[in-house]
Amino acid sequence: MGFRDMFTRSMASDAARPPGTPKPHRNKAMLVVVAAVLATVAAVGGATYWMNRPVHLRIAVGPPYSDDVKVIQSMAQIFSRDRKHVRLRPIVTDGTGSSAAGLNAGTTDLAVIRGDIELPKDAQAVASIRKNYAVLWATGGKRKGGITTVEQLAGKRIGVIGRTQANVNLLKIILTQAGVKPESVKVVQFATTGFAEQLKKEKIDAMLAVGPLTSRITTDAIAATSRDGKQPVFLPLDGADAVAQKFPVYESGEIPAGSFGVGRPSEKIDTISFAHHIVARKSLSEVTVGALTRQLFSIRQTIQGEFPLTAKLETPDTDKDAAIPAHPGAAAYVDGEERTFLDRYSDYIWGSLMALSALGSAGAWFASYLRKDERVTNSGLRERLLEMLTAARKSNSIDELDAMQAEADEIMRETLHCFEDGAIEEGSLTAFSIALEQFHNAVADRKAFLLDMSSSAARTPRSHVA
Repeated sequence: MGFRDMFTRSMASDAARPPGTPKPHRNKAMLVVVAAVLATVAAVGGATYWMNRPVHLRIAVGPPYSDDVKVIQSMAQIFSRDRKHVRLRPIVTDGTGSSAAGLNAGTTDLAVIRGDIELPKDAQAVASIRKNYAVLWATGGKRKGGITTVEQLAGKRIGVIGRTQANVNLLKIILTQAGVKPESVKVVQFATTGFAEQLKKEKIDAMLAVGPLTSRITTDAIAATSRDGKQPVFLPLDGADAVAQKFPVYESGEIPAGSFGVGRPSEKIDTISFAHHIVARKSLSEVTVGALTRQLFSIRQTIQGEFPLTAKLETPDTDKDAAIPAHPGAAAYVDGEERTFLDRYSDYIWGSLMALSALGSAGAWFASYLRKDERVTNSGLRERLLEMLTAARKSNSIDELDAMQAEADEIMRETLHCFEDGAIEEGSLTAFSIALEQFHNAVADRKAFLLDMSSSAARTPRSHVA
């Protein structure tokens, strides 16, 4: 009897089971396969979701209703509409000082801040959102003895547009550079609207405004001080280069002629400039910040088209001695050194493969260990089969041979189950098949011998006593 015959007999034996009776070995194997497939699907699905889930970043920006708030809100809407990987959640604050404080306290991930304020200790630049210029002008008009230089502001009343202390600090730097003691002037801070009404209550000799060259606030303030035929006299900041050397957050710049209307100014004016930055916490993921930077500059044309007077996105300074160090994620984008998926996760991938290989080996050993009892049992059954082979050749009973035959069938069934479960190898099954075939031949030969003996005895005539 060959392996095919044994398998056929096993199937026939399985078919003889009562309906609904489970096959424990096969069910166990099937459950293991199903569990492995489900675990793999869950792992792949979980990894895919984790890699593609949107990341929401809180960004502090202020003051309320300012152009900066409008720009950031527009960015947030575009990112959400286009289902970008990084999404923005604007948090409106009282101003850049409050935004910086929120970032320093860890209540936000990003902030829009002026480059000349005290920065949070772990703030790093992502992008420059716009550039501001200091515009200083005398309000008395072009007359003999009028103010034409910063040095002549000593003892005067100077109006500063905006309630932020940062603008007052900038004025003090300008005065000090020109040799004017800041305490010698009277500073009056103005709100960003209603200049005409405020000027009626205050006698002002000069005004300072800080903002983009296209700022409507600066233009309106200049217009409000230009009534009654008095034309503003723009004061050049000749010490702008020196200020930039002393304070890296500032740069020397120029106000082109006609920036605030015809003849305002009549020629270019030297001044001080600085940037408004989007900054991120140093601890923020390099991959996340890199993705955000890439998204920002992918919509730069859209944002600058929507806010042509206030938004001018520029990349951060990636030099090591930059006033505000660039976040590594933003620097990688600017320098073209962003790492690909394989670059970032190759170590994890190879480590995972090695771990899976080790787990596979451990699993194989553990499975082999669990099947040790089955192998021992099967080895005993094989020895029993060999014993029955010897006994069959000496048996003198047909009933005994039938009983051994039935026992051999059970041994065959258990051996096939062990093979299906992987407890024994194909070589062992082949050896068992040879032994079983020898056993069946021995039983068949012995039965034929016994039947032949029985027939011969029946044909022999009985002897008669004389």
